[in-house]
Amino acid sequence: MGIVSGLLLLPLAPVRGTAWIADHLLQEARRQFHDPRAVQARLAALNRALDEGAIDEAAFEREEERLLALLERPTRPTGRTTTTDRARRRHL
Repeated sequence: MGIVSGLLLLPLAPVRGTAWIADHLLQEARRQFHDPRAVQARLAALNRALDEGAIDEAAFEREEERLLALLERPTRPTGRTTTTDRARRRHL
């Protein structure tokens, strides 16, 4: 970015910063939402709610199907490599 374009776009810096933060928050929320441990915890809470009578059988089945579909859905790669990914590649 040149000096002139940098000066002209300076008033938009807060907007770009806010968009960057919003994007990162969305990525983290999606990661946590699809985390298998979190989905399993929601399944356990759902079973407790059914046992306690807080929800009916139909609502339980709908939510259980949705949560099981989340568990079965393959995770998308984030582009980040973990230590185990690097170790696995070394051994190939």
